Amino acid sequence: MRWTKRRFNPNSLRVEQVPLTRKELMWALSVRLFWLVVIGGGSVWLFDQVFQSPADRARDREIAFLEDQLEDMRRHVAQMDAALENLERRDDAVYRTILGVPPVPEHIRQAGVGGADRFSDVRGHLHSEEVADLKMRIAELQRALVTQSKSLDEVAEMAREYEDRLESIPAIQPVRNEDLHRMAGGWGYRIHPIYKVRKFHFGMDFSAPEGTEIFATGDGEVVKVKRLYNGYGRHVVIRHGFGYETLYAHMSSTDVKVGDRVHRGQVIGRVGSSGTSTSSHLHYEVHKDGVKVNPAHYFFNDLTPEEYEAMLEASEAETQSLD
Repeated sequence: MRWTKRRFNPNSLRVEQVPLTRKELMWALSVRLFWLVVIGGGSVWLFDQVFQSPADRARDREIAFLEDQLEDMRRHVAQMDAALENLERRDDAVYRTILGVPPVPEHIRQAGVGGADRFSDVRGHLHSEEVADLKMRIAELQRALVTQSKSLDEVAEMAREYEDRLESIPAIQPVRNEDLHRMAGGWGYRIHPIYKVRKFHFGMDFSAPEGTEIFATGDGEVVKVKRLYNGYGRHVVIRHGFGYETLYAHMSSTDVKVGDRVHRGQVIGRVGSSGTSTSSHLHYEVHKDGVKVNPAHYFFNDLTPEEYEAMLEASEAETQSLD
């Protein structure tokens, strides 16, 4: 087959078929090839844009799903971060403050993961930086949660000890208000009823009828039950722990023995006038770390503010004591 073109012959006045020159042939082939490429490429592009294969559609759905999951992870990590920060703040500002212990040092809370790039395996892909950042933050949260868990374990242990301490600290009157005749003698200098000299009175005297119940003012162990014919007379000493001891003197009878465990509010004996005493009353002392302290500061559990103020005023009046 020869490539020809139609040309008008002025001599013969006829349209004749003449073969194409090499140059014309190359030009015709080039034009046809160009349009073939344009039409073919355009068709492929148009088909790819308008019509997707099932595999492409499945891939796009998978990518969209993974992007949604990445956004959910980002949101959940932010929520966990905020919750952990709130817990750390309460741990330092509330729990540890109440228990009187220092907060967790910041360099322990903010310890980094350190080392080489632990997430190099996820880099080089779509969203790889976001994924690497999230994995880094999750690792930091895991370390922070371990630190916080240990801190809460310490707080729980301290709280248990603190609860024991609260139960052990002397915190009530050893004689009920309704059983009292009066606050006969308080802490400080008083006139001794027998020796008639001004002496320091290391306790409080509660005047009450003989046989009135006497209560342990805190949990503890009875370490002394003794009867003397002078001084404290029949008396009991309870060791509460945490450096506290209480002494109950001039009793008419005792309901406990050495080694007994007692609880706050438990009856341990009865009011009397044994030993060096001029009338029926209870002499009560509080010792802290071996030093006698003012018992008036240890009645905060069962007195109203008004009752406490009245008791404190009566205890501070410099009168004659009963022992």
